[in-house]
Amino acid sequence: MSRAGWTWLEDRAYRDLFKEGRKRAPCIIYIDEIDAMGKKRSGGVGPMDSSTGEGEQTLNQLLVEMDGMASKEGVLMLASTNRADVLDKGIRLDHEPKVYSRRLAQLTPGFSGADIANVVNEAALHAARDLKATVTRADLEYAVERVVGGTEKRSTVMPLEEKKVVAMHESGRALMSWLTPSASVLLKVTIVPRTNLSLGFSQYSHQEQKLYSKEELFAKMCMALGGRVAEIITFNRSSTGAEKDLKKVTDLAYAMVRRFGMSEKIGLLSYVPPGGESEGKRPYSKQLAGRIDLEARTLVSRAFRFTEEILLKNRDKLNTLSMKKLPQKGKETKVDLGRVERGLPQIGCGVKQEEIAATRQGFMDQALLKGASHCAAIGEERS
Repeated sequence: MSRAGWTWLEDRAYRDLFKEGRKRAPCIIYIDEIDAMGKKRSGGVGPMDSSTGEGEQTLNQLLVEMDGMASKEGVLMLASTNRADVLDKGIRLDHEPKVYSRRLAQLTPGFSGADIANVVNEAALHAARDLKATVTRADLEYAVERVVGGTEKRSTVMPLEEKKVVAMHESGRALMSWLTPSASVLLKVTIVPRTNLSLGFSQYSHQEQKLYSKEELFAKMCMALGGRVAEIITFNRSSTGAEKDLKKVTDLAYAMVRRFGMSEKIGLLSYVPPGGESEGKRPYSKQLAGRIDLEARTLVSRAFRFTEEILLKNRDKLNTLSMKKLPQKGKETKVDLGRVERGLPQIGCGVKQEEIAATRQGFMDQALLKGASHCAAIGEERS
């Protein structure tokens, strides 16, 4: 049921509107641009002023209908306006929910309408379990994690030493994402095991990017190696937790050398055989295959040394961040790298990727490295 030009209809029309709504319960009555009919009664003059006889009568009838609504009737009234300052006090818009649209958009790239509905439903259930009056940002972010990664594996008992390794691994990746120019921005990192994910989980900002430079691909390799390098320099050993990271690094290295022509020794050639890479189908000789292997290994070694150098220089930040990820009293401390207090741009506050990149480049040796030392002070979620 919709109708244009409600503003100056007689009060009977509003009685009919709410009467129809009660008949169709449960339903929602939505009034867009409510300021057109709900302006302050200010004693002005003119046909569009709500203090005139017709305008005031219309507003009074609207207020009467709103006051007469009861939750048990199954009718919910919603209204929107861009000019809340001109509304009459009688409308009482005392509940103005804050929607973290930019932040939530970053955390839900590619989500369908059904996925978003599932997130909102999960957030409402989480808020209800905690006996909250409203759904907060923390509830919504918990719901995103649950939809993406599944439920928490509460039955999984991880030894303390293993927790330390996982925390160090994820912290190494997190720190490299901030200290490496051209790297993707890390939004959240957790070591809470979930049904659809491994022991750790890192979520990066989504970029609608189709073209990558050599520097950007190299940065991706360094980020992926951050976990393995952090384990080695801290515990002097490596674990199987880097399996997926190493596969990503290997694929990137071979793609740069074999497909994208980013190796000076191999040249501006691209080998993408349609039949696959199995023996006998390669469109190049065994000698060239050996040179490609050598170039790929050299590229990975260079990325490893670069990552090792960065993390060794910032070992104190690495240790501090990993300790923040260890569960305290059975619950993991929330660390959201999109809300660093000093030295780093704050994601989700209108900051563009270009500004983030400029900040990294300009403060790599000064403010950025100093800001990373405050990872331990990263804001815990405030509802």
